[in-house]
Amino acid sequence: MTHQSKVAFITGGTGFIGSHLVERLLSRGYTVRCLIRNPNKPGYLKNLPVELFHGDLFSHDALEKAIAGADYVYHVAGVVAAKRKAEFYKYNRDGTRNIIEIASRVNSSLKKFIFVSSLTAVGPGANGKPVDESTPCHPITTYGKSKMEAELEVLKFQNKVPATIVRLPAVYGPRDTATFDFFKTIDRGLEPLVGFKDKFVNLVHSTDVVSGLVLAGESEKSAGKKYFIGSEKQYSWREIGATTKRVMEKKALRIRLPEPLVYAVSATVGLFSLFSEKPSVLNFEKGRDMVQDNWMVDISKAKQELGYSQHVELADGIRETVVWYRENAWM
Repeated sequence: MTHQSKVAFITGGTGFIGSHLVERLLSRGYTVRCLIRNPNKPGYLKNLPVELFHGDLFSHDALEKAIAGADYVYHVAGVVAAKRKAEFYKYNRDGTRNIIEIASRVNSSLKKFIFVSSLTAVGPGANGKPVDESTPCHPITTYGKSKMEAELEVLKFQNKVPATIVRLPAVYGPRDTATFDFFKTIDRGLEPLVGFKDKFVNLVHSTDVVSGLVLAGESEKSAGKKYFIGSEKQYSWREIGATTKRVMEKKALRIRLPEPLVYAVSATVGLFSLFSEKPSVLNFEKGRDMVQDNWMVDISKAKQELGYSQHVELADGIRETVVWYRENAWM
C-alpha cells in the first residue's frame, strides 16, 4: 500500500503568513494547493511545488476543485486595509462564509478547516490582564468586527465541518510588511512610542505562528474550538524598541507621541489614502488600535491542548527579520 501524502488547500498563500505556512507543510510532506488571484504574480510561491488554482474567495469553480479531495483547508486570506468598511465585511466575513460553505458541500471527508482569525476580533484586554478564549468579543475596529463576524460564520457550520479558529496577535518575521515600518523607523534613528506609559503587546514570530497552525490542523481534539497562538510572555513596546536597537546596533532617539497626536496623524494619513490607489493600513481606526494599553494574550489553552510553545526568542526573531529585510533590500 502506498503512503498517500496529506493534501492541504491554502488561501492567502502568496502573503506573509500564508507563504511560510506553505513552506512548512511542504517540508512535512504535504501536497499543497493554493488559491492565487494572478497566476503571473506567484510571489513567494514561485518555484515551489504547489498546485495553483486561479481565482479569489468568490470563484466557485476554482474553490470547488481545490477543496474537493483536500484533507485540510487553511483559510488565511483576508483584508487588513480597505477604503470602505463594506470591503472588510465582503472579504473577511462573506469570503469566509463562501469557502466554508463550499467545503461543507464538496468535501464530506475534510479532516479540518482552520480559520486564521485575529486578536482584534476579541479586542484589547482590560485591567492589565491578558485576554483568553473565554473573553467575550468586543472588537474596536471595523477590521476586528469583520473578523469576529467571520468567526460566527465558521461556527454556523460546526455540525457539518470540523473547524478550528486560530486567533493571532501581532506577528512579525521575514516578509512582513506590517511591522516593517517599525524596523525601518529605528533604522532611520527614531524610536516612536505611543503615549506616556508602557503599552503591552503579544508579539509572535512567523515561525511559531505556522507551528501553531499546523498543530491546530493536525490535532485530534481541536475541532469546534478556538485557540490563541502567540508568545509566552507579553512585551512592552519599550522592550521591543530596546531589543531592536541592540540587535540592529542603532542609536535611535526615543520620542513619545501623545495619544491625540497619534489619532490625528492616523486620521490624516487615512484621509489622504482615499485619493490614492491603495488603501492605507494607517487610518483613524488603526490609531485606535495603537493607543490601547493592552494587547496581551494568554496562550495556556494552546499549550495544554495542542502542545504549542514559543521557540523563537524576541532578539533572535528580530535579528532574523532584520537580516531578511536587508538581504532583500527593503532597508
